[in-house]
This record gives sequence, C-alpha cells and structure tokens, in this order.
Amino acid sequence: MEWWRKLDISRIDDEARYKLFDYVVNTKGVRPRDLGISYSSFCRIRQRKQRVSDEVLKRILSFITKEEFERVLSAQERLKALGILRDDGSVDYGLVLEIIALASRDEYLKNVLLRFVVQNFREDLRRMLGLTLTHIEFRWSEDFEEFLRSRKKRKKILTRETLAYYRNLFEKYLEGKVLSEELVEYVLRHPNKWLRNIFRHYIQYLYYRRRIPPETFGWLMEVIPSRSYKLDVRPYTINLDDVRKTMEFLKQRHEKYYVLYRLMLESGARLKHAIQVLRTFSPDEVIEIREIDMVTKRLVCFEKHCRYFVGIRGGQKPCEWLWFSTETLKLLEKYRGAKIDRKDLWEYVSRHNLVRSKILRKVSWRILTEVIPDKDVARFIQSRFGELRISEARYGDLLSKADVWYPKVLEKLRELGFS
Repeated sequence: MEWWRKLDISRIDDEARYKLFDYVVNTKGVRPRDLGISYSSFCRIRQRKQRVSDEVLKRILSFITKEEFERVLSAQERLKALGILRDDGSVDYGLVLEIIALASRDEYLKNVLLRFVVQNFREDLRRMLGLTLTHIEFRWSEDFEEFLRSRKKRKKILTRETLAYYRNLFEKYLEGKVLSEELVEYVLRHPNKWLRNIFRHYIQYLYYRRRIPPETFGWLMEVIPSRSYKLDVRPYTINLDDVRKTMEFLKQRHEKYYVLYRLMLESGARLKHAIQVLRTFSPDEVIEIREIDMVTKRLVCFEKHCRYFVGIRGGQKPCEWLWFSTETLKLLEKYRGAKIDRKDLWEYVSRHNLVRSKILRKVSWRILTEVIPDKDVARFIQSRFGELRISEARYGDLLSKADVWYPKVLEKLRELGFS
C-alpha cells in the first residue's frame, strides 16, 4: 500500500498542492503526460490559474517519498493532511488522543512526549502530580560518600581526587541548603555545571534511602539534566624535539623519573598507572583472567619486547596491559617498589621546563596509529576499551596482534630518537 493513501487528500490546501506540484516538476522532471493532464492545464497550474485536482495530486504523491513530502510541506500543512488540524485551525482531539495512546506502545514516542511536557509544562505537571518537595536539608556524610563509592548505579566515584572535588563543591554550594524549587532553579542557573551532577547524585542517594517518593525523584532527575559536554576542536601541537630533550635530561639527571617517562612513552600508559606499575611491579606473579579463561604470568617477554598485565578495569580509567622494550624492563627491575609522588614530579617538571607527562600518551598514540594499520589493535594497546567491543575470541585475537605489531612501534621510536 502506498504511503500517501493514509493521508486525507481533501484536507491538503491549494498552496500545499502547488508546493508539491513545483517540487515534482523542478526536481523529478515530471511532464504533463506523467500527471495525466494537457500541456495547457500544466501551464495554468504553474501560473496558479488552475487548482491541482485530487486526481493530479495523487499522481504527484506517487512520485515522491514520505520523507520528501515532510520536507516540502510545513508542519501545519502536514497536520492538515493527516486530518489532525482542520481548515479553520481547530484540532481533531479524537485523533490527537489516539496518537497519545500510541505512546504506551512506542518507547520513542513516549520519551518525546515526556520531554516536551517537562520542558513546556513543568509547573503544571508538578501541581497535577501533587509533588511537594519535602523539607530535606543537604548534608555531606560518610553514608553519602559510601553511596558514591559503592552503591550508586552506573559509574561509581572511585578516585580520591574526584571525591574530594565533589565534597568541596557540595560543601561550598549545597551544604545546609533545603530541597526546594528555589534550590532547583539555583542549581540550574549555576555556572559550574558539575554542581548539577552533585545534585543528581544526592537526589539518587535520597531516593535510595527512601526519603523522597518516586514521583519527586523522577521529576527532579528530569528537570536537572546532567552536565553536558561541548566538543571543543582546536589544533594541538606536539614538538618531538621537546620530548627528546626531556627524555635526555631525565636520563642524565633523574633516572627514576626517566624510567617512568620511558614506560609511558613506550606503552602509552597514563601517569597514575605507570606510577602504580613501578610501585607494585610483580613480574613472576601468576594470574588468572577469568573472562578469557587465561592463566599467565603478569610479565611475558619476547625477543625485543615485553607485556605486563596491570588489570585495572571497572569504574576507573582502564589499564589492562602495558607493552614496553626489554631495555625498559631492566630499569623497572632496578627501581621496582619505588614510590613516586605526582606532586613532586609535576614540580620537578615545571622547575626544569620539561614536557608534561600527559604529552607522552599523545605521542604514543600518534606512533601507534601511524605504524599499526588496524586501529583496534592500537586502541587495545592503550586500553581504550570504550571504543571497542571485545568478545572472548576478539580479545585473544587483539592480544596476539598487539604482540606481532609492537616491535614495529619500538622501531619507530628508535627512528625518532627515543631509544
């Protein structure tokens, strides 16, 4: 059945008919014989001297798709064609109610309607539901911290830095305040969008502790959106000469920091992961990776390189394996168990005008993507699991491919003067 037969053609007004006529003539190359009319009638319609009849309109609609129909006509014209909007501007409420009833069976339509109602009729909805914001005072507590760390749904707050930032923000802007409509508006208008996240976490906590009803919880979570992210595209220049000078400086002046930088450059690891590996390096430990049914030593070495299992997953930024050269292995064994304070490292780097540690991961990524044709292998080496879907078979395949390609990465590093 043609899509247009669902339309009430009699309700499509003259102006909409002329728009559709012009569209098929100008874009589809339709001629008088295609529409079953004479050349003189064709010309009179183009000059708006003759109305497009229902029969001609049906032929026009047979030349276009539903998407084209929606693109050519305005929303009001389409509503008239569907019989929802009458010629006098009144609404056919029966049809509208039928559409609303469809929302119970169509998840997308339901979400569209809910978002529209919340955005445009927020106060009416609140009054209709009888929502009252109970007199609840915001207080940071150990119980709330425990909720963030272990009981919160979705992404839990696991790092000390994030937890400390959240606590500082909460105590500065929310501590002692009472849950109210004024507070909701205050959070919505606040320039620091992270405050929205803290507020939402606390509302989830209150709901978890049964201190607010489901209706209030749903309304607040819909009204206060989470922090949005704006894609900021900007040129990012990395001077390889500066990286080489930094590596040479550390090799001569501070070997412990040098092994850390070398590990990050060769593996693409983040600073905190490299520090952890240096402190807890256990090459002979035997581990089991249950997800892929694999028993192995943490350290596996080949002719020119090694890979080491770190095994950081979950809510933190992941770091599964690290690949590095056999020369770096000797340095790791020499400084095994060493503790490095990130603040001390940053101060040393700033004092001597050296390249910051985060640059090394970017350099490593550029080399990986230049040398390895399969970008999934490069992502796997840097534990970019958010960009991958890995089954058990796929995991083993990526692991073996990484072992094959990694010597090429070391060759490129030597070619660039980083050996």
